[in-house]
Amino acid sequence: MKLLAQFALGLALLTAPLFACGADLAVLTNGFSIRHERREMVGSVTRLYLGADRDGYVDVPTDEIDRFEKDLSAPAGATAHNSQPMNEVINAVSSRHHLDPDLINSVIHAESGFNPRAVSPKGAQGLMQLMPQTASRLGVADAFDPGANVEGGTRYLRELLERYNFDLIKALAAYNAGPQRVEQYHGVPPYYETQAYVARIVRDFNRKKLAERKAAAAKTVSHQGSAHHTPTVKQVSLPDTTEQASR
Repeated sequence: MKLLAQFALGLALLTAPLFACGADLAVLTNGFSIRHERREMVGSVTRLYLGADRDGYVDVPTDEIDRFEKDLSAPAGATAHNSQPMNEVINAVSSRHHLDPDLINSVIHAESGFNPRAVSPKGAQGLMQLMPQTASRLGVADAFDPGANVEGGTRYLRELLERYNFDLIKALAAYNAGPQRVEQYHGVPPYYETQAYVARIVRDFNRKKLAERKAAAAKTVSHQGSAHHTPTVKQVSLPDTTEQASR
């Protein structure tokens, strides 16, 4: 019995870093934190389960997580991500506003690290970091409600894309620094924060599209002889200023 107890204890210690229960915070290296119910290692990423079910989760590169802490804050009231997986919310909202869901995912990753309770030093709130006045104009009553926040943020990004003739770089810069700054400098303003923000989203989005194209190409090759249809890959056109914005 003693040997069995020691074995059980050893197993618990080995699996503890890979899987955890209860409300915790994953504190990221960029300063944001993600509240989650449990987590597990999946290859080079840590999968954070946002609710009680196994469908609502976000994968974060393990090297981007600084530490884990207990969440001592009061739980949010109505959490849409518990009743509907975030990928379903993002896909539905993106489709409604005719934007690529990978782009919205990249924006959320840069804005809040998928933390629906994130608040910036300037007061921006939620997944897509809406300022209170912007949220009010967009009709978002609760910026901490994930579904409402993604709806408002996606609609705002769509407005900015239309405003700048679908120039993604300018739209992202305006989302971060405000349209008045983009118009003042006729493009990405000379702020390190904004330039790094735009470059981070573009890199992440391009990485998703490259992986998607490779998967589509592999699928096409594997089905040669039985089908000749190449899956359509949605992609937002990126202007040549992408490299400049990353400097």
